[in-house]
Order: sequence, then structure tokens, then C-alpha cells
Amino acid sequence: MTTRGDWRMLAGARDSAAYGPQRIVCLTEESTEWLYLLGEERRIVGISGYTVRPPRAREEKPKVSAFLNAKIDKIVALRPDCVIGFSDLQADIAAQLIRQGIQVTIFNQRSVAEIFSVLYQLAAMVGQAARGLELIAGMQQRLLAIEQAASGLQRRPRVFFEEWFDPHISAIAWVSELIGIAGGDDCFPELASQPMGKDRIIADGGEIVRRNPDIIFGSWCGRKFRPEHVLGRAGWEAVNAVKNRQVFEIKSADILQPGPAALTDGIEKIHRLIMNQNMTPTPGTGVSSLPPGGAESTL
Repeated sequence: MTTRGDWRMLAGARDSAAYGPQRIVCLTEESTEWLYLLGEERRIVGISGYTVRPPRAREEKPKVSAFLNAKIDKIVALRPDCVIGFSDLQADIAAQLIRQGIQVTIFNQRSVAEIFSVLYQLAAMVGQAARGLELIAGMQQRLLAIEQAASGLQRRPRVFFEEWFDPHISAIAWVSELIGIAGGDDCFPELASQPMGKDRIIADGGEIVRRNPDIIFGSWCGRKFRPEHVLGRAGWEAVNAVKNRQVFEIKSADILQPGPAALTDGIEKIHRLIMNQNMTPTPGTGVSSLPPGGAESTL
């Protein structure tokens, strides 16, 4: 690590990039994607095994962790000067690495504003604050444009976002916010502020039926969403989303990673499907047709 070496090297540095970590292990996907977008992928020496964005990262970087566990010996052998993770769920991994004398930065972003804050902090860490702000501004302008387009909807659909199915877990804060920006209303806004999944459990599935969502988005973290599982649930026949077959998958990599993916591809897919739901149904089916290039439906 440069900053553990001779300080004279830093004295001769021409920019702030030399002060940041040079060998980074990313325990989750969003930090990997962001560093690639910043053009700083050379600093990454290890990534999560769940990383799919960008695709080239899986080919270029060694995979050293899942989400709840990591190959500590392998990480130590990579000689990182910083390990970056997300959430209290990675506290045990962080503790093990700290005991090995490794610097660990754990972010805990839950809202859209917090995601932007973390993106800026990480950009600054690698000497790319200006580039980071430029990319952030572009994302923010697109969110404002989506919000403006959605403001023209005659009716905002009620949306149930299912993060898990047994038990039912509803949307985390940033997902709930993005649904609102995209033109929908989260069916369980009172749960969205709860950071832990266990506190967003809907013990009584009948409450989802009573709130009667117009659209159901599924993103089962770590497992493929099965729309037929939702469509076949006993007692859900009268739910608008089930009656009209408005049940869609939003891939976890696009929406459950609190980073660039959720703020770009994730919200774009949600927005297209919400706008489509407000279009005239296809004759004889009661189901709206996806617009060209629309989000992928698993139905």
C-alpha cells in the first residue's frame, strides 16, 4: 500500500489518486461496478462471487466472497489495503479481516440519497471525486426525468415488491423510493424504512391481498423469481396484479444492489412496466403489451 510505504512517494505524487487504496477487495457488486465506471478497475484485486456487473469483472478478477461469508485466507493473500463491504450483515467478515490488520470500510446505505453519498465517498477515496460527481449528476437528471414523465399518469398503480416469498418480505427503502419515482405507490410504505429484512416481514399474506396491488415485482435475492408461484397462490385470485397477470421479475443484480444498477437499469425497468400498465390493455387478454425494449417479464 502506497500510504504504508515511504511518505516521500506521496510527496512527489501529482494527484490525489495516490493517497487512496491501491489494492481493493469488493465484497459486494455495487462497489465493483462503480469502480469500473470510474475507470479505476485496476485497483480491484478481488470481488464477490455474485458479481455480474460489469460482466468482464468475472473474467478479470478473482472471486473471494459470497454475501454472508468470505475466503478470509484468500483475501489476506491478495494483500489488500482496503476491503469494501455493505451492511451489518457483513460485520462478521469485517471483524475477521480487521483482526488480520486489514483496513475495512463497510457502508450501510439504505436510501437513494445514501446511495449517492456512498458513490461520492468511494469516488473520492480513489481520487475521482470530479468524475464521480459527473456520473452522479447524470443519474440524478435521469431520475428527475423519469419522475416528471410519471407525474403525467392518470392513476398511480399500487405496487407490491416481493424481496422474498417465505416469509413475504417487502421492499427496502431505496426500492420503495425508486418505485415512487417511477410512478407507482409502494403497498407497504410503512415497512420500507426498516433496514433489516426481518423487520419487513409480512406475516399475514392476506394483508397483501387486502391491499390489492395492481403490479407485483419479484426479486428473490439469491433465487430466481417464479411468477407462476405468485399466480397460483390460494386466495390471491382477486388481486388485480394476478387477475391481469401483471407479475414481473426485476433481477436482483439490477435492483437489490444499492449502487449504480438500481439507479439506472433497475428503475428504468420498473418505470417501463408501470407506464405500460397504464396503457390500453391488449384486446381480449386484459394484459398490456410491453413497449419496444421494455423490461423483461418472466410471464
